Amino acid sequence: MSAVGESPDGTIEILNIVPMQGPGGIFAPSCDAAISLATSEINRGAGILGREIRTTNIDGGRPPAEVATEVAALLATGMVHAITGWHTSAVRRAVAKANDGRVPYLFAVSHEGLPDELPGVLLVGEHPAGHTVAAVRWLGRELGVRRWAIIGNDYIWPRETAKAVRRSLIDPEAIVLERFVPLGTPSFGEFLLHPDLDRAEGVIILMVGADVSRFNRQFCAMGRAADQVRVSPAADENVLLAGGAGANHNLYVPSSFFLNEKLTDGRDRKARYRRMHGRFAPALTTFSNATYEAIHALRGLAETVGSLDVPSLQRALADGVHFQTPGGPRGFVGNQAIQPGYLARADGVEFDIIDRIW
Repeated sequence: MSAVGESPDGTIEILNIVPMQGPGGIFAPSCDAAISLATSEINRGAGILGREIRTTNIDGGRPPAEVATEVAALLATGMVHAITGWHTSAVRRAVAKANDGRVPYLFAVSHEGLPDELPGVLLVGEHPAGHTVAAVRWLGRELGVRRWAIIGNDYIWPRETAKAVRRSLIDPEAIVLERFVPLGTPSFGEFLLHPDLDRAEGVIILMVGADVSRFNRQFCAMGRAADQVRVSPAADENVLLAGGAGANHNLYVPSSFFLNEKLTDGRDRKARYRRMHGRFAPALTTFSNATYEAIHALRGLAETVGSLDVPSLQRALADGVHFQTPGGPRGFVGNQAIQPGYLARADGVEFDIIDRIW
């Protein structure tokens, strides 16, 4: 970020909020490298609105109030033009209040789909209807999974997503077990040994990062993976690697984009990433790609609207603005980006796309 007192007119300053600690810290190196790729690509062109962009990553793995306090201090300098990031919804809610509509805030993570976001918050991550709910419906239709257990971290996204899943199920008794645990929970024995879990044909994992890989290892160690499927909207290639290939059997993951040979842009993007960062860089993953897309979405919106002014952006969204990103054309319904939805099955430590679900 520019030094205090430096004129901001020459650059566009972007805050990226990514977790550098806690269960989500597993994603930080990949996100940082993906953001660098997006920044380099944009600056090799015309930047944003003819200005070079510069990015500053701050730690979104801290308590939400602490993150919001730092964001508020940086916004007070008048030299922050936009916020993007991959972090929890609890952090988003706190940061949105601190931002108070001053700059556009592109949230790149799947979210809970509540309609009460503050002005300036643009949801470029997946809505549960085209993501978790769609995946649960597909598994019911194609694999005959009718009875579910849910385990989630104890904050807004897992709880609200669980409600959305429950509302989508025809049978009110379809969820046989539901538990929410703190971030960083070391053992899931109470859930895994609960007798009601034996009645479930599938498990919906609404946890973050390292918690997902830890749960997968314990789940498979108990021999459950052979007979019970799992679906996790918060698993990427880092989660697969952390769990190990043996922990990923019968695991399904929905996403709007996979870095997969079946998707041409995914293949090309991985090649560009490797040319920039080398063979030993952190993996470019589904989640780090979301941060890459958010930076490019900011550029696409700004160039189409001609401004980063939040009221101007809000009016453009209401008018049905469309813009271009490396992943293709994008539009919004309200403040929610329109995007496809795919379902992949874990194959060792990689993903195999099996269907489009949205």
